[in-house]
Amino acid sequence: MLRPSSLRPRLVRGIGAATATVALTSGLTACGGDAEATGAASSGKVAVGTVSNGAAKEAELSAPVVESLRAQLPAEVRDRGELVIGVGALPAGFPPLAYVGTDQKTLTGAEPDLGRLVAATLGLKPVVKNSTWENLFLGIDSGKVDVAFTNVTVTEERKKKYEFASYRQDNLAFEVLKDDPWNFGGDYRSLAGRTVSVSAGTNQEKILLEWQKKLRAEGKDVTVKYFPDANSVALALSGKKIDANFGPNPSIAYHITQTAGTSTPTRNAGSFSGAGESLQGLIAATAKKDSGLAKPVAEAINHLIEEGQYGKLLEAWNLSNEAVTTSGVNPPGLPLSNA
Repeated sequence: MLRPSSLRPRLVRGIGAATATVALTSGLTACGGDAEATGAASSGKVAVGTVSNGAAKEAELSAPVVESLRAQLPAEVRDRGELVIGVGALPAGFPPLAYVGTDQKTLTGAEPDLGRLVAATLGLKPVVKNSTWENLFLGIDSGKVDVAFTNVTVTEERKKKYEFASYRQDNLAFEVLKDDPWNFGGDYRSLAGRTVSVSAGTNQEKILLEWQKKLRAEGKDVTVKYFPDANSVALALSGKKIDANFGPNPSIAYHITQTAGTSTPTRNAGSFSGAGESLQGLIAATAKKDSGLAKPVAEAINHLIEEGQYGKLLEAWNLSNEAVTTSGVNPPGLPLSNA
């Protein structure tokens, strides 16, 4: 649900897989093609943050096989010895979550890295398949993809076809200049008198406009600005034409790393659930309903949380503020009325 330099609009999208016409193919290319076998299942080590263009701190994490978790896998997957991991990053990727690295061939990012860690923990060789967002779900439906790690938000609508193992909070965030002392603090009233940019037609726009309505009812206001692309937003922020940008937390985390060495570095000034005030949105590994994969994947993620590798992975990608304390199977998702 993302695009290259900024995440896709946060409106929860319908699946639309039935209308997809391009099948998943094999062979990762410099343009971000489709299949990549990465590492041996028995190596016990997973490199994360590689060829990231400065978006991550590269590290090698220990991920030995946990036989008790491997035993929970469906026999077909266990006997095959591979976990086919779907990533919907075509055509251009969406840093820091999934994109083609600086070597022009490796699919890097927090999402495929977590998929590789899970595969190693389950004693499986990771095979990463990159596709468009629409074809990702076609791959799950057809059985060509076992499980997707690609920033999929849990929704009650999606539960009709898929099962989930949560692994990250689905958060929005405010990006401000590093020398700006303002912080959101979780209170919309702190926005009074500020000028904030947001992408049109997105979930964050809906939330921001709701806050604007509340402020106006209280005799205050927040000025909402729109720009055609991420570069325009960045220029407006660095030029102080806006006070803050309100957008998906991962894209803001990535942009912060890219501004660190410039004359106008930025920082995160606070986050808010992408599902709104009443529910913490969750990102989850996604498998076909009744595939039997959600439970062992969730248990593998919980093992990685307990052993510390999960925290190190998120830290490497500057996403620690989206950490979960536990992975849940089919946790509460965005209600049907929001889907």
